Amino acid sequence: MGTQTTQALLNQFSADYNASLGSDTTSPRLYSWDATGTSPILTKSGATPIVRPHGADAGITALIANTNATVDFARSDRGPRVTDPHGLDFVVLGEDAVTWSGARNGNAPAQLSPDQLNAIYRCAITSWNEIDPSLPAATIRPVLPEAGSGSRLFFLSAIGAPAAGSCVTTGPEENEGTDPRLNDPNVVFPYSVAHYLGQTVGNHGTATDAPGNLTLRNLRVGGTTLVPVTGNQIDARFANSQFARLVYNVVRDADWTATDAHGTAIQNVFGTGGWICNDPGAAAELVSYGFRALATCGVAILT
Repeated sequence: MGTQTTQALLNQFSADYNASLGSDTTSPRLYSWDATGTSPILTKSGATPIVRPHGADAGITALIANTNATVDFARSDRGPRVTDPHGLDFVVLGEDAVTWSGARNGNAPAQLSPDQLNAIYRCAITSWNEIDPSLPAATIRPVLPEAGSGSRLFFLSAIGAPAAGSCVTTGPEENEGTDPRLNDPNVVFPYSVAHYLGQTVGNHGTATDAPGNLTLRNLRVGGTTLVPVTGNQIDARFANSQFARLVYNVVRDADWTATDAHGTAIQNVFGTGGWICNDPGAAAELVSYGFRALATCGVAILT
């Protein structure tokens, strides 16, 4: 449970991993709960119902607040923070990047710099013609996902904005362009490059999990134009910029290091020798859902 950014990928992994067990009826199965839907949820037989976690922070909070009788791992599109409690392992899954998106045939330009995005989200720039006199004198509509979104926090950090200004609309689900609030020719909205690729090139989108009218836009960094996508994958230069990030599965260190059946099951799925990092089908799915594979897959960062 947790972030929406890797939700579709973990749903696919759940189906594939469970199928790989074949006639083995005793090994634990892998399940992943969506960020949105009915709530509360009963995660396992005999577990205590909990409020459905929405976003990376909520997923990690649920992991901390419960035992492995209820929650085993959290999906996270943010890395460890100094404010995270000791005893969590952030296990590397792959690499993503975040750029900004605008409406197809809207008024937003093809590229913006981090400083310009900073000013937009601080409400210091409110009209397109303040960026370029040739652009329309139309009010910019900056939008952010929900407060617990890892993509939201990462994007604001990458553009150097400590907080959003009063002109910013908050609330649409991260990486989904189908929200009516995003149907504006002047909208600006952060977007996971991997998730966008999964929705479009990978054909993994749904009626609601889709970019809608939004398209990914370029970033102008240090005089260089960074293009998010090249050859239907995250561009290598973009992946080396401040807008690249790792995505993780978060587990309790007590589970990660346990030598019992539960600890073995966790390692068998998420570890360096586990299914996600070694199965050829899993590797293909990771790329199909837009993420970059890493040699550090399965490496755990302990808080």
